[in-house]
Amino acid sequence: MALFGLVSYYRDLPIRGDGVYLRMSDMRDYAAWAALRERSRAFLTPWEPTWPADDLTRASFRYRVRRHAEEMARDDAYSYFVFRAADDELVGGLTLGHVRRGVSQAATLGYWMGEPYAGKGYMSRAVRAALDYAFTRQRLHRIEAACLPTNAPSIRLLERNGFKQEGFARAYLNINGQWRDHLLFARLDSDSLPPGRPGAG
Repeated sequence: MALFGLVSYYRDLPIRGDGVYLRMSDMRDYAAWAALRERSRAFLTPWEPTWPADDLTRASFRYRVRRHAEEMARDDAYSYFVFRAADDELVGGLTLGHVRRGVSQAATLGYWMGEPYAGKGYMSRAVRAALDYAFTRQRLHRIEAACLPTNAPSIRLLERNGFKQEGFARAYLNINGQWRDHLLFARLDSDSLPPGRPGAG
């Protein structure tokens, strides 16, 4: 399937969860995305790579949208925005990246949440929906995630969604200009999901 045909196909198939849904980004999302990221800059900076100087420009967003579409067409990564279902409000983003097929059937989970919506359960529900999509529609076997040891809310989110801590990686990722140690988590398609509704995250 051609790039734009594949992109259109997936754009028409949002991932729906409990009170949230995930869909591909496009240029209509620029204003809401830039406003939320700017409003959340201080909140997100300790947990993310250093933002480029032009990160919030329209040109940078256009490149991001195009890159995400190309990654999806190549089956390399699946990047989505997370929206609150009640009013279509953008609350964050989630990616199933570094997709490995063949004998691995694995991907890496990443996510960010806008500060006004943190701690309200939206990301926990988004992760739960993304896991269902990854295991059932993408037929992945293993989803991995890395987390700073000091990021207690993210650790709780992963554990709440059935992830198990598997290791510790020294100087694993460059976060906010420094190489930082990370805890390594994973969930398998055969792992059971903890009971109950997802909580804050």
